[in-house]
Amino acid sequence: MKRPPQRLRAIFAAPAGIGVLSSAALVLALTGDGWRDAISWAGLAVPVLTVAWAITSRRS
Repeated sequence: MKRPPQRLRAIFAAPAGIGVLSSAALVLALTGDGWRDAISWAGLAVPVLTVAWAITSRRS
């Protein structure tokens, strides 16, 4: 069964969101300490967790 073609926006929405989140987390990590470090750790964990999820879901 053939799927209909997706729009460009639908294809790149998640990677663009992850990129924006990672960039913001890097800026927060470089510009402050304390709560900014905690937020940057959480923001930089998102791409790692996304890749881990993608790897495990592909093998199942």
